[in-house]
Amino acid sequence: MVRSRPGALFINPYHFPLFVSYPLWHPFDIFSDVQNLPVTHAQGPYLYTLDGRAILDGISSWWVNIHGHAHPLIAKAIAAQARKLEQIIFAGFSHTPALDLAHTLCQILPGKPAKVFFSDDGSTSVEVALKMAFQYYYNQGISKKKILAISGGYHGDTFGAMSVGHRGIFTRPFHPMLFDVAYIPLPTPDNKELCLNMAEQYLASGEVAAFIYEPLVQGSAGMLMYPPTNLDALLHLCKSYQVLTIADEVMTGFGRTGTLFASEQGTVHPDIYCLSKGITGGFMPLGATVCPQFIYDAFDIQKPESKFLHGHSYTANPIACAAATKSIEMLCSKTGQKNMANTTIQLQALAQDIKPCNKYHNVRQCGNILAFEIKDSTPNEYSSPMSQKLYSYFINHNILLRPLGNTIYIMPQYIWTDKEYNIAKNVLLEY
Repeated sequence: MVRSRPGALFINPYHFPLFVSYPLWHPFDIFSDVQNLPVTHAQGPYLYTLDGRAILDGISSWWVNIHGHAHPLIAKAIAAQARKLEQIIFAGFSHTPALDLAHTLCQILPGKPAKVFFSDDGSTSVEVALKMAFQYYYNQGISKKKILAISGGYHGDTFGAMSVGHRGIFTRPFHPMLFDVAYIPLPTPDNKELCLNMAEQYLASGEVAAFIYEPLVQGSAGMLMYPPTNLDALLHLCKSYQVLTIADEVMTGFGRTGTLFASEQGTVHPDIYCLSKGITGGFMPLGATVCPQFIYDAFDIQKPESKFLHGHSYTANPIACAAATKSIEMLCSKTGQKNMANTTIQLQALAQDIKPCNKYHNVRQCGNILAFEIKDSTPNEYSSPMSQKLYSYFINHNILLRPLGNTIYIMPQYIWTDKEYNIAKNVLLEY
């Protein structure tokens, strides 16, 4: 076994996961028998490992990379900003990259919101939204202490985000510390009326401050999909009871459902948006919580107790803001829109290739997300042994697909060509 001296960089492609002094603790390390592969660089849709492999990134590196890795235009924007202003406290100071990005987000989001609060990632954008909603009523002397959510959802791993998400393997050690939440089922075509009736019972109590949801697709639950008309009905009901609505577009935003935001596909728009993942094109961590003027107006800056006393050291980091502005500019360009549309078409074709295969079932698509289940008798849970088996198979065939239990999904960068789709198709059909 190779040993490294203190302070030395240890890289060993053959015994990487076995090195006893390996100093990293990787997230969601349920794949105990799978190597943590050392990646030296990435380009376009490929990851290049230390032992010379080129691995096709089939999940956009956890749903964040939308234009391909190491895109020169975003890299150039980051380098230019780093030479001018790399970081500054955002309390008492401001800067052009944050102003430019906030203006852009308010222009492109449905409903034309008015204010942007920056944070670090998707989970913190949800924390901000929940605190914003609760304090919105608190500042008006109204007691509302409950959140309405869709069962099976995932909104992050901080405590507020865990509270409004699915209670299971992710949250079990912390259940005594999580606040109470009212849940309704996923509003599929078969249970629309049930969802509306359950929601109205909770809303009529007067205790609900906000309804939080993943629009159209529940990601970590297994890419579960539901129609925008059912979501419209729920949002309309919430607004009739003057309950705030929070769209967690962390995963669905920036083109994933075929439109720039999933909320565009409905006629009723949320009050608050939570954004992250694809916002910087996969280059920098950044979260944003976007709200309308009436919510902002409920926070009186002249009264300390009614201010929004929340912040992060790297709030509105100038380099991250510059990356996001460039990424959104690219996405909204003619080329970016063409790439998004082509991704949808290519995934439709891939779905047709997979449907006849008797190994898979429940093939479904929402824009630039394709998902299906492998036929297996084991429970379809996140920690299913099938997850590890499938992951190992795919990575050994040089494609990164990270199944959610028995659910396989493909979420490509918007630059895939016929070559990449054929690689994915061949690996899936040969399993």
